[in-house]
Amino acid sequence: MNGKRPYMDYPQYRAARRLVHECCNYDNGNCILLDNGEPCVCVQSTSYSLMCRWFTAAVLPLDGKLEAALLHRADRKRCTECGGYFLPKSNRGKYCPDCAGRMKRIHATQRKRKQRDKCHALGYSRPP
Repeated sequence: MNGKRPYMDYPQYRAARRLVHECCNYDNGNCILLDNGEPCVCVQSTSYSLMCRWFTAAVLPLDGKLEAALLHRADRKRCTECGGYFLPKSNRGKYCPDCAGRMKRIHATQRKRKQRDKCHALGYSRPP
């Protein structure tokens, strides 16, 4: 994060607000960690930047696309299928995790079809 807090646009802010409810320190709009005798409003639910270190470390990874958009702006890639941003696991990554499984099946189908066509073109057939 190189010392700067990432600033969210409105759709990212709404997604982060939905995630705040998944935090184990969230209690009816208040933060248990900041509670020192009187209730304290959860800062992450009111801010357009990432303020809470617990939220950043434990809750934000639940939404991979939001995490990639906010924390890994230089490292992220655009999915060639859906156009969304994702954090690749290697330098060869082309697809986001949502599209990767579907594209793997599509490519396997094409590969097997090509293999069968080549086999039939040579005159081989399966034994009965």
